[in-house]
Amino acid sequence: MTAAATHWFKVLELDELPEGRVKTVTVGHKSLAMTHYNGQYGALDNRCPHQGGPLGEGSIENGLLRCPWHGWDYCPLTGKPPGNLEVDDALEAFPVEVRDDGIYVTVSDEKPHLRTVTDVMAETLVNWGITHVFGMVGHSNLGLADALRRQEAQGKLTFIGIRHEGAGAFAASAYAKLTGRPAACLTIAGPGATNLLTGLWDAKVDRAPILAMTGQVSTQVLGTGNFQECDLSAAFSGVAAWSQTVLSHSKHGELMTQAIKHALLKRDVAHLIFPDEVQNELAATNAKASGPQGRITPMQIAPPPESLQQAVELLKASKRPVIIVGHGARFTMPAITELAEQLNAPVLTTFKGKGQISDYHPLGCGVLGRSGTPIASWLMNEADVLLVFGASFSNHTGIYPGKPIIQVDFDPLALGKFHPVTVPVWGEISVVVEQLQQALVGAVQTENQRSQVAERWAIWRAEKRHREQDDQGNGVNSAAIFAAMTRQVPENAVISVDVGNNTYSFGRYFECRAQSVLMSGYLGSIGFGFPGAMGAWAAVGHDRPIVSVSGDGGFGQYMGDFTTAVKYNMNITHILLNNCELGKISKEQRAGEWDVWQTSLHNPSFAKYAEICGGMGVRVTQKQDLDKAMADALGYNGPAIVEVMADVNLI
Repeated sequence: MTAAATHWFKVLELDELPEGRVKTVTVGHKSLAMTHYNGQYGALDNRCPHQGGPLGEGSIENGLLRCPWHGWDYCPLTGKPPGNLEVDDALEAFPVEVRDDGIYVTVSDEKPHLRTVTDVMAETLVNWGITHVFGMVGHSNLGLADALRRQEAQGKLTFIGIRHEGAGAFAASAYAKLTGRPAACLTIAGPGATNLLTGLWDAKVDRAPILAMTGQVSTQVLGTGNFQECDLSAAFSGVAAWSQTVLSHSKHGELMTQAIKHALLKRDVAHLIFPDEVQNELAATNAKASGPQGRITPMQIAPPPESLQQAVELLKASKRPVIIVGHGARFTMPAITELAEQLNAPVLTTFKGKGQISDYHPLGCGVLGRSGTPIASWLMNEADVLLVFGASFSNHTGIYPGKPIIQVDFDPLALGKFHPVTVPVWGEISVVVEQLQQALVGAVQTENQRSQVAERWAIWRAEKRHREQDDQGNGVNSAAIFAAMTRQVPENAVISVDVGNNTYSFGRYFECRAQSVLMSGYLGSIGFGFPGAMGAWAAVGHDRPIVSVSGDGGFGQYMGDFTTAVKYNMNITHILLNNCELGKISKEQRAGEWDVWQTSLHNPSFAKYAEICGGMGVRVTQKQDLDKAMADALGYNGPAIVEVMADVNLI
């Protein structure tokens, strides 16, 4: 048998390790505890054989190297324990040479990597087209992380190391909302995994596919109350449509395929739990990665003919139809816009659907509901039938149930969910739109409502210009802030918005051309804005500008991840409305005739914070400075914060 080749490596300078001290060094992937005792140098395996303690962090006491974890002693030069203890307790020692230019150690060449079960699963993950993982590497996911690292080294995967797991989950959720494709997030067991839950709930309720991969303690200590042990199956049972633990005897490629397939087809959360010891187990020699070929069906479901015919008859008889689109229609908007033009139908959006049709289109009417414009509500009230695509009928949107309603959705449970609708149509929106277009050729007798849309916009724009002039001496008003954003934000930008008065004002005042808007819709989670922008940047940031909007309360939730944006040079412009208050909650307290209590905030200078982190920061106190500040930030190559001192009462 051929002996393994060895090489000498310089590990220390001559004066680097004082007498009687210990230091950890790394040679390739090998960690060594270097010792200096009685004028001699020793090189020992850094891992204590009992509990795995790092011996390089220990100390030499009474001539012996003491393990920092449990106090076991070893000879600092030979690695042998004192007395007549078992040889198995001895540490491996490596040859050392003192040369003129430093201390050298010889170690054997590393053995070739042997494929593990997590390699098989990581290969399957990239086969399914997952290209981004947001996460934090830690002690209970190291084997899986190393498998992901190998995929990244081959250019097949991008890993973005975040500062808080919740930010990673929000980023993955935003990625999926924007693209329709899943991203993944990675955490350790226990607190790392539970930190994901808010972002995963955001994805779940907004029907965004996402894959969560969590480490777990070793299976042999499950149920014993081990450090960071948490019943992850129970913790994720509410949020995950599918959750499984990876075991030694699992079909590992198939397990990853099942996870991603559930995420895609259910448009939901899938979850895999990786016990610590399973991650490094060798894959079978014939283990194959799985993939999507022959595993997933096209989703273009045609509607039942009778419901489609009922919808056609209702539209044929209509004079003033209106189309309402929600977030579920975002990938079908060109066809829906063509149908709207065919029907002469104004198009209103839910807040989650903001920007899906341009506010400058002759039939575009902006947002309906609490975050919307009087244009949309006026035209809905004047309609004789509502054709609704991919909307949830939430109270926030305020779709009037007293009108004849045709509701189209891919999910049959969403049809007539809160109240009966006139014609529920189950089918993929793209298919239904195409069939409606064909059935209505030459059969439309609707009024041309374009002039009324233009008239209502003129009234609203005049009102907005009046509001831009409001000044109580307590900061910049929201109408002026979002008017400047309308002028400055490129029309192909992606805008990630947060929760609060800043978001209501964005929905009301900002006018979209072709921008895509992301938000925490049904969950309405404060803090989404900036992490959502990170997810958007990962998805399309090399091709489109990325902008986020939040209040001071929202940004404060995950402000540590501004450093993540700096690390990866994410070109994100963040518009931050700072009023030193949770303004929406203060407003609700006043409306409910409660005292305003515990809504004030103590803030740093967020502009200076951005600079300290390595990005750009600018503070605006006067509305005449808004345009230049935003233009400068948008032109900056990297993450930037425009901190606007805003009037909490002028929203």
